[in-house]
Amino acid sequence: MKKNLLSASVITLVTASTVLLTLPAAFAEQAPAAPQIDAKAWILMDYNSGKVLTEHQADDRLDPASLTKMMASYVIGQALKSGKINKDDMVTVGKDAWATGNPVLQGSSLMFLKPGDRIPVSELNKGIIIQSGNDASIALADYVAGSQDSFVGLMNNYVKALGLQNTHFKTVHGLDSDGQYSTARDMALIGQALIRDVPDEYAIHKEKEFTFNKIRQYNRNRLLWSTNLQVDGIKTGHTSGAGNNLVASAVDGDQRLISVVLGTATDAIRIRESEKLLTWGFRFYETVTPIKAGKPFATQRVWYGEHSEVNLGVAKDAAITVPKGQMKNLKASFTLTQPQLTAPLAKNQVVGTIDFQLDGKSIDQRPLVVLEEVKEAGFFGRIWDFIVMKITGLFS
Repeated sequence: MKKNLLSASVITLVTASTVLLTLPAAFAEQAPAAPQIDAKAWILMDYNSGKVLTEHQADDRLDPASLTKMMASYVIGQALKSGKINKDDMVTVGKDAWATGNPVLQGSSLMFLKPGDRIPVSELNKGIIIQSGNDASIALADYVAGSQDSFVGLMNNYVKALGLQNTHFKTVHGLDSDGQYSTARDMALIGQALIRDVPDEYAIHKEKEFTFNKIRQYNRNRLLWSTNLQVDGIKTGHTSGAGNNLVASAVDGDQRLISVVLGTATDAIRIRESEKLLTWGFRFYETVTPIKAGKPFATQRVWYGEHSEVNLGVAKDAAITVPKGQMKNLKASFTLTQPQLTAPLAKNQVVGTIDFQLDGKSIDQRPLVVLEEVKEAGFFGRIWDFIVMKITGLFS
């Protein structure tokens, strides 16, 4: 669970540019080694902190299969969020989304659309997410961007915007295509973006079934039925080239983890190995929030400003992942990028780095920002600070 550690902290001024957040020491066991996973690649990431708890071949470029639909879902979610499309819009299905007339789709996951069908965006969206319908992917891509190629362009634009280093899409649905690839790490980051940026879109991923045209299909993510974990998404994928893939996300209190398992031999294995990863993560790690957004972490002298001091902290909650039982050993220090702070300073301007440590080792860092604007002082105020700085320099 997330905890605000500041209430129990002792803050000691060490130097003009470093503050130490010290909590009472306590013995804590280290987390045991991560389980071995029967897959080509995998990763386990804490959603809130972004901390990777374990990984294997997480940057190997592999075939994503229908995990591609996670990015398609992100594009659709952004289009809905911005008002470019509406969930009640009626979409006319084209011939390219008709499995009978499109050899690429035959034998794959389908919503079973027919040319000329008029389907609401909301139902096509469920067809993509819950049924993994490749025909639905084509129909909605055509509607959102005018063509599959244009929609793929949007997908790859978001790849760049999210800073993904090893992902490139060639299709809207994920069927095998030369030059299409992603990695376990990038898929975890796409999952994180889905949850963070388009929560209404992500909420559909927990729905267990969807019926269209009297055909009921169940969500292929069988972890949604798990009695051991509170899984609420995300997506499965399978092709002959990719094997069996699964990105899953689960919550335990305020903690959320994202697992990615790529290239297993069977569906049963991807389910078992994903559950293994998530269970290990929840059992041995917790997410804490020692510094809240907008709350002062330290106060620092400002020169040449209308105010002589300014509060420093973080622009976003500083969620940190630690082994369970290690919370009381967590320390945090900050270092300024410059020896002194000088006005003008803008709100949320980055002026340093906060470093979090356990047992003397750095485990995470966050940008240190100014919490309120400090305007430059008038002429006489600046002259006075100049004199004080010179005098202080002589005696220091």
